[in-house]
Amino acid sequence: MSEFHAYRTLPHVPDDITLEQFILGYRHEARPQRPNSAPWLIEDRTGRQVRLDEINKRTTGLANGLHKHFGIGEDDVVLIFSPNHIDYPICIWAIHRLCAIVSPCNPTFTNTELTHQLLQTRAGLIIAHPDLRGTALASAQRAGIPPDRVVVLGNELRNAPNADLGTIAGLTSYGLGLGCASLGRGRRLHEGEGRTKVAFITLSSAGEPKMLALSHFSVLTNVVQIATHCKVNEAYTSWGERRYRPGDLCLGVLPFSHIFNIAILIHFMLFSGMTVVVSPNFELDDMLKSIVRHKISHLMLLPPHISLLCTDPIVRDYDLSSIHTILIGAAPLTADQNEQLIRLFPNAHIGQAYGSKNSIGIVSMWSTRSKRGFNAGELVPGVVARVVKSDGALAERNEPGELFVRTPSVIPGCLNDQAAWLRTGDQVMINEKNEVIYVDRLQDHAREASLSSKL
Repeated sequence: MSEFHAYRTLPHVPDDITLEQFILGYRHEARPQRPNSAPWLIEDRTGRQVRLDEINKRTTGLANGLHKHFGIGEDDVVLIFSPNHIDYPICIWAIHRLCAIVSPCNPTFTNTELTHQLLQTRAGLIIAHPDLRGTALASAQRAGIPPDRVVVLGNELRNAPNADLGTIAGLTSYGLGLGCASLGRGRRLHEGEGRTKVAFITLSSAGEPKMLALSHFSVLTNVVQIATHCKVNEAYTSWGERRYRPGDLCLGVLPFSHIFNIAILIHFMLFSGMTVVVSPNFELDDMLKSIVRHKISHLMLLPPHISLLCTDPIVRDYDLSSIHTILIGAAPLTADQNEQLIRLFPNAHIGQAYGSKNSIGIVSMWSTRSKRGFNAGELVPGVVARVVKSDGALAERNEPGELFVRTPSVIPGCLNDQAAWLRTGDQVMINEKNEVIYVDRLQDHAREASLSSKL
């Protein structure tokens, strides 16, 4: 039987803690030491820095406020409807500290789409960006959610009852003043509970739209898989040539509302000792200014962004020499795009990663043995793959077929049989270097369409 295994072994991943406990306090063997000088988060437009002590304090306060004022508790669902915001991760961690569930929602959703997600997830509270409060209130009414259970992500809410408790800032201050920090400490999960305890409810883009439940273990496993694959806590080469280095700065421009970006752009980057510079959305000119202003070292981008970078003449007006690593996801680049990107960033690490629609984050990624990687990369630790030909036989190396994977980061409910193999719907080959070569999306599973364009 032809099975393909990752070169590296996945280290132990705890299954008795929440994602919040893991990222804010767990000392894992794959986790490097963060420099004292490195903040966790930076607000792009203001330069405001947020460090771990402030994160812990505000997470506790918000968890207390959510629990005391709104009664949020274990397995309750809180929907976040916002573009990227420096408080977005803190909202996630406060909700998880209560063992409640986060439902991240695409900020471009219409009233109808938001209402659908509210009803499907049975959310009882909405955290909305100020610019989206009107849509959130209208959708809340349609979903039967009282207007006072729409909380604004920020610190100002005018002409509303209980305004002080209608914002995340006000709710956090209220929670910190309760004098009952135990409400916001969270409980240790039982052994194995992290594998089934739901952390996120998100919208699937594979097949017919449906809600998928993601466990804490699924997300933190993928963080460890990538950290191990990228050797973030290993002196495998000179400091200047290491791909992810504690103290580096990653621009957080891809939407936090997508689970891939929650797992990789937020949690993997922070786990690696890096700083995430939070930008509300992608605008080429704004991104270029941010790179120069903060001396950004790492970018996570999609092929449409790469196309703009390589073709827009405005790029020549900016000094982009600080860029050290560019990770591209969602779809492969063309050979021409690869060549243009290398000319633009001749000294940078540039490569791609592949993730199935129904797994958390990354299944394969370009190897640290190569500075450049222009295919889907090697399987990350813990992933086993099969390539199934059209006649049902298992493919050998360099033979095309549909990719099936087995990984501990798979989304529960997406498995196709008792052997826990996930059908990806993608046609690939795996070569003699153990690299996944993406060929095409199989027609009977293709449904990229509108959702991909919103990511």
